[in-house]
Amino acid sequence: MSDTTPPSVPAQQPSPSGSSPETHVIDYRAAEQLLAARDPRGAVKLLDSVIAAHPENTAARLLRARAFFAAAQLRPAALEFELVLEREPDNAFAHFALARTHERSGRPEQARKHFRLAAALDPRPDYVAAARFEQ
Repeated sequence: MSDTTPPSVPAQQPSPSGSSPETHVIDYRAAEQLLAARDPRGAVKLLDSVIAAHPENTAARLLRARAFFAAAQLRPAALEFELVLEREPDNAFAHFALARTHERSGRPEQARKHFRLAAALDPRPDYVAAARFEQ
């Protein structure tokens, strides 16, 4: 099972670089706030160190993918969403977000595939509408 929670590790001494597990949790939460405040580039900067320390953390990767998308950095966003889906193929939101990324990148066929997967995994009205099953 993959880790979909913010990075958390039992307390320990800071690493030589000055970062600690607690710092990573703080950085993750701060990145959430920056993204909510429409500063996706600031969020990416914070998440880079979190992911370097916790590359397996799906929540951090998903948040960084969202930040890349918000910053219109579509290729890095797609790569992060794809990494999340390798670990969590049943993540409907990641499929939906990857579809939006493909859509913005001018790749409608790839977008349709992921819109339909998102709707099949979670029949939320917005996912179903985007899937355009009638076409």
